[in-house]
Amino acid sequence: MRYHNVCIEAAAHLLPSHVITSDQIEERLAPVYQRLGLPAGRLELMTGIRERRWWDPGVLPGTVSVQTARLALQQSGLSADLIGALVHGSVCRDRMEPATAAGVHHGAGLPADCLVLDVSNACLGLLNGLLLIADQIELGRIRAGIVVGTETGRDLVEGTIDSLLQDTALTRQSIKSAFASLTIGSGSAAIVLCDRRLSRTGHRLLGGAWLSDSAAHQLCAGGVEAGGGDGRPRMETDSEALLHAGIALAQQTWQKTQHVLGWQAADVTRVFTHQVGRQHRTALMQRLNLDPALDFPTVEFLGNTGAAALPMALSLGMQAEPPRSGERFALLGIGSGLNSVMLGTAHS
Repeated sequence: MRYHNVCIEAAAHLLPSHVITSDQIEERLAPVYQRLGLPAGRLELMTGIRERRWWDPGVLPGTVSVQTARLALQQSGLSADLIGALVHGSVCRDRMEPATAAGVHHGAGLPADCLVLDVSNACLGLLNGLLLIADQIELGRIRAGIVVGTETGRDLVEGTIDSLLQDTALTRQSIKSAFASLTIGSGSAAIVLCDRRLSRTGHRLLGGAWLSDSAAHQLCAGGVEAGGGDGRPRMETDSEALLHAGIALAQQTWQKTQHVLGWQAADVTRVFTHQVGRQHRTALMQRLNLDPALDFPTVEFLGNTGAAALPMALSLGMQAEPPRSGERFALLGIGSGLNSVMLGTAHS
């Protein structure tokens, strides 16, 4: 997969105002911790996550995505009339139908001849949406597009806390599958892509590769139907098995990506990954033979923000240090299923 005419023109993010620490979550779980003899600080120790952020109760993803899409479009300097595709790619959506992208399209004031759709693929939805837009630009069908998504983790975490407090049969072993749910945070990200002839940044999307290991599709699964009948989602995760399977798939995908791009690890100047936890990031960088200092970690203060995690890290990283001429970015995405997408960019 190679692109010759696609540029990343802007990456934007919005962060929720409510900061929830891992200590606060453990305080709410104090009865469970005491009954099972679990030490305080276990959640941060296991994941490296100090805090995560949540939106106000009841906020819909599309409402925030409108703001993020507008911000990204403003940062790009492109006219809204040039946007030929809008993809909403987060795990969280407003409702089953219509597509959340429809409301975002209207709220962002995009043209009628703009392709509008949702893409769902766990934590890879925004990257998959980015590729759909890039394909349309490369084919000459559109000149620019926006991929956007907003994750709302409050209901999942609070529902999980309530389930754990009510489960009298809970053991030190059975609680393990719920710990990943307690890492979930909220956030929003958008990326504007355009034809290189429109670009003012010269930040080219070069291409990359994808691979799947669907034999691992049950290692992380959830939804409202898995909940406690209260309309809030729940999630069950075999974190250890998911870690090993995910890193193995990531290694294969990175090898394929390097071959497609003609890269070696030493060619990469900055890395942006899906943000799961400290252990995952350490193992990933080691297996891919990439210097951990190149990575831009956000999971410690944002938690796992699903499909918005990597794009948010990209936006925050470029805000903190704008790309310089000659830099090469590696975007390393992976999501439950298992699926992996890895991309390379170059700044001229």
